[in-house]
Amino acid sequence: MIPFSVLDLAPVCAGSDAAQSFRNTLDLARHAERLGYQRYWLAEHHNMPGIASAATAVLIGHVAGGTSTIRVGSGGVMLPNHAPLQVAEQFGTLASLYPGRIDLGLGRAPGTDQATARALRRYFDSAEAFPNDVVELLGYFEPAQPDQPVRAVPGAGIEVPVWLLGSSLFSARLAAALGLPFAFASHFAPDAMSQALDFYRREFKPSSRLQRPYAMLALNVVAAETDQEARRLFTTMQQSFVNLRRGKLGFVPPPIDEIESYWTPQEKAGVENALACAVVGDRNTVARGIAAFIERHQPDELILTANIFEHAKRLRSFEIAATVRD
Repeated sequence: MIPFSVLDLAPVCAGSDAAQSFRNTLDLARHAERLGYQRYWLAEHHNMPGIASAATAVLIGHVAGGTSTIRVGSGGVMLPNHAPLQVAEQFGTLASLYPGRIDLGLGRAPGTDQATARALRRYFDSAEAFPNDVVELLGYFEPAQPDQPVRAVPGAGIEVPVWLLGSSLFSARLAAALGLPFAFASHFAPDAMSQALDFYRREFKPSSRLQRPYAMLALNVVAAETDQEARRLFTTMQQSFVNLRRGKLGFVPPPIDEIESYWTPQEKAGVENALACAVVGDRNTVARGIAAFIERHQPDELILTANIFEHAKRLRSFEIAATVRD
């Protein structure tokens, strides 16, 4: 079976706070490490009360410092929000502290609204500079030259695997052209997944960083003791997507018994399309669903995510999913 990894949004549940979210994140990372997950990624979002991973590099350091073997990284850092030099310095520092364990996944979206992007001292149109920013960032990890006017300290000459993340053909094309590993955001935007994978694999150019294409797909997996319980836990994620579309940026909601009364037919169709890459059920249902997804899309790695309200049930979900891999 291919490697499994974890994508964590550091959810802040209703009635809780960021401090508890960070404790849960470290606890889940340690749990994933014991279960044999390959890597643990955190995603940058801003101005979202239900997501606490805004200072992504800081949180990566917290998780890496509290674990010992699992790879820890970003899924991803939204490069339009940052100067490439600063990102190189941050991840050069992390890789110096935790050698051989840090990943840098880069996204092109701002991970927020335009007003917040302006508050970050950057502008959304800086996403158009994304290819140049990626190339600049990669350069800072190369060994420094004697006459180099600007270098990342630490960062220069340090091995930090760089991934490109995306939900369209844009990052697939760029990852193929630069010879970088590629992760597709199929957990919330699956429409272009097959096309992006095909293009990435067909057009991939070997580089000093990667000799052959390596694609990771994100998959929502909510596992429980019964199908019925798993479907109820999944309503937390379904509500969150409805709320986002309604412009209600609140905390992660508890599950409900009847999702049909919560959404309109139009909202249901939109959420089901966004969450089409989801496997929800007991161990047998999850095993069949994951196997079918792998068989159909042939990823090199899966990164699983699960926004489950109760922390203990979230731990159990990833535990059940890990047994499927074995």
